[in-house]
Amino acid sequence: MKFPRGCECDRAGRRRRPPALRAALPLLLLLLSPAAAAPLLAADSSGEAELEEPAAAARRAALPDCVRLARLLHARAAQLQEEMCEKFTVCENSMEMLLQNDLNLPKVTEEDGCLLAGFDEDKCLRKISSGLYTFQTYLEYVQETFTSEKQNMESLYYSTQHLAHTLRQMVINPDEVIIPDSATQRSLRAKLKSDKTWIEKITTHLILRDFTSFMEKTVRAVRYLKNNRSFSV
Repeated sequence: MKFPRGCECDRAGRRRRPPALRAALPLLLLLLSPAAAAPLLAADSSGEAELEEPAAAARRAALPDCVRLARLLHARAAQLQEEMCEKFTVCENSMEMLLQNDLNLPKVTEEDGCLLAGFDEDKCLRKISSGLYTFQTYLEYVQETFTSEKQNMESLYYSTQHLAHTLRQMVINPDEVIIPDSATQRSLRAKLKSDKTWIEKITTHLILRDFTSFMEKTVRAVRYLKNNRSFSV
């Protein structure tokens, strides 16, 4: 899946999707079935179909696509992590501890309500969606440093953005999802930037590693929602 390198405009000066993004749209459309945007019909005991509550039906219909996209993101991140290890021999090593505490990467913990024991669907969805939005700036950094995989990183970035947005719509109050503002993003970019190549590579490795772990937990949570929850509230 390839994504854009920049902006293109038509002859009238209107912004249009770059070719790489246009080429990737069919896959996203497959992941986003029309059913996700429309209410479902359910048959009652008399055999007559009645319209379900539209918001709950739309959220439930979107879950299978969210599971597929989350799995895709997890697999892609794991592959990129392995490729970086092979190309730059930046794998698990003791130097990570020098940077680990400073990165403040999103993590899913027991308090986030995403574990099967004590699962809290709204709290978990808020955490996952907020975490995915936060990861956006980190993934942009990886795009800039892991240049040999720039297009694949662009794919990862836009797909993550899409999943974050989709899951945010499932939260009872979407405004409670934390989306970093531009000032926060600028501050983080400045913090991540380094003039030392070895620090860049270790930082990139840690971001990909933690993103892979975050997506693994996301897959479990969204799959659990798909199989067990009805979004009845």
